[in-house]
Amino acid sequence: MVATGAATGVGGLVLLGVPDPSERLLAVLLGFTAGVMLAATAFSLLVPGLEAGGVAEVLAGFLVGAAVLLALDVVIPHAHVRLRERGHPTLGETPEQRRATLLLAALTVHNVPEGLAVGLAFGAGGPDAGIPVALAIGIQNVPEGFAAAAPLLSAGVSRAKAALVALGTGAVEPVAAVLAYAGTDLVGGLLPFGYGFAGGAMLYVVVDELIPESHGTGYERPATVAMLGGFALLLALDNGLA
Repeated sequence: MVATGAATGVGGLVLLGVPDPSERLLAVLLGFTAGVMLAATAFSLLVPGLEAGGVAEVLAGFLVGAAVLLALDVVIPHAHVRLRERGHPTLGETPEQRRATLLLAALTVHNVPEGLAVGLAFGAGGPDAGIPVALAIGIQNVPEGFAAAAPLLSAGVSRAKAALVALGTGAVEPVAAVLAYAGTDLVGGLLPFGYGFAGGAMLYVVVDELIPESHGTGYERPATVAMLGGFALLLALDNGLA
């Protein structure tokens, strides 16, 4: 169970080999992140949520998750590096690191239902059911860990610290897995709502933060190609390991 969360740190470690990024590279990294997160929203969250419960439960979670991120977007001061957003300060008026708050919050929330799924698989079916689920989620967490850390580079965070932050976003996953394993019957009923909640939070951040940021410096085409590549990668990993 611990290994699935630690896999996000593996993805973050990739950034240790990335040189000081240019504007073009940052746009590509942000575009790739958006693609990974879009695929994770669809194939790692909403589809499993619908399989675990009804449309109403997933939709309710989706709307609540998006509303929570919208509220955080309004309340938490943060700046955009490449664009001016109405109602928010420019980059020079707040620390750059605050800009990553919403993304990291969404990615951390996203790991909770995945951890619950691992714990439920072990609780309901033992190692025969739990190990394949843990392996699949752990492998897909590698590009998600990279996606968690990459946008921090554009906020001025060091590569080493970004890798550690990626590991931190996955730390909630083993905790959720243990709790789900201990309360399999109770948690199972909440899982569809949890998947929807994480999906709504993720989609909000992709649309509000990642896509505008990746298209803000004139490298829209490379960013779009990278987004398609990120989406394709997680689509292949998630469905190839299902």
